[in-house]
Amino acid sequence: MERYIEKFLNYLRIEKNYSEHTLVNYTIDLKYFSFFLEGKPLEEISHLDIRRFLAELKMKNFSKKTIARRISCLRSFFKFLVREGYIENNPTFGLRAPKLDKKLPLFLTVDEVNKLIESPDNDLPGLRDKAILETIYSTGMRISELVGLNIEDIDFIGGAVKVRGKGKKERFVPIGDRALTAIKNYLSARSPIFKESKAVFLNKQGRRLTARGVRLLIDKYVHRTALREKISPHTLRHSFATHLLERGADLRTVQELLGHTSLSTTQIYTHITAERLKEVYARTHPRA
Repeated sequence: MERYIEKFLNYLRIEKNYSEHTLVNYTIDLKYFSFFLEGKPLEEISHLDIRRFLAELKMKNFSKKTIARRISCLRSFFKFLVREGYIENNPTFGLRAPKLDKKLPLFLTVDEVNKLIESPDNDLPGLRDKAILETIYSTGMRISELVGLNIEDIDFIGGAVKVRGKGKKERFVPIGDRALTAIKNYLSARSPIFKESKAVFLNKQGRRLTARGVRLLIDKYVHRTALREKISPHTLRHSFATHLLERGADLRTVQELLGHTSLSTTQIYTHITAERLKEVYARTHPRA
C-alpha cells in the first residue's frame, strides 16, 4: 500500500502541481485509510471496505468537511490506480460525499484592513510585513501564490504581477501603487547579501518565506491591533473580493482576479454583500 501511496503523491506533485498543503492532507488521509485496512491487499479492497471506513469516520465525529476531503482523496487515489493498471475495479465508484454547509467567508472592514496594514514597524521585518499585507489585499492572491512570488514577476511600471496559481495556471493581476511602493521600500532595505535572491519575500536567513511564516506574522499583527480572532491570510483575500463587489465590480472580473476556475466558487461573495446590504438596511431605514 505504501508504495502505491507514494506513486500517487508523486503524480499529484509533479504532474498535477498540487500545493504542499493539499499533499500533506492527502498523505494523512491515505495513511489513516491504510491503517484502517490493517494490511488488506490493495486488489481485495471492496466498496464495502470504503463504506466501513466512512462509517468509522462518522462514528469518531469527524467533520463533514474532513469526510468530504477524504472521499475526494480516495476517489482520486483509486482512479489513479485503475488508470495505471494496478487494479481493475474502482471501489469508490458511486460514492457520494456529505453535503457541506455553506459558510460565509470572514472578511474585514476597510478600516480594519487599514489598521492591520499600518501596524508593522519601520524596521526591515516591518517593511517586509507591510509589503506582504499590502500585496495580499491589493491583489487577492493566495498565500501559496504570495510566497512563490519572484521579483521578475512584478511589473513595477505597468502595475501588474504574474501569479502562479493552482494547476500551474498563470494569471496577470493589477497591483496598486501603495503595494508597489511597500515592495520597493522593502527590497531597497534588504541586506546586500540577499540582493541576488529571486524571491520577493525572505525570512531572516535569506530564504524564501513559507506559508507558515506568513500566517504567524499575520497572527502577530492581529494580536497587536486587537482585531477579531480567526483572521488569516485568506481573510485578506476574502476582504479584497468583498470590497471590490461592494464598490461595483462585476462577478466575472472578481473571478478572474481570484483565479477561480468556476464562477460558482466566486458567487459566495454575492451572499456576503447581500447580507451586508440587509444589515445596513435594518440599521438605517426608519421603518425597517
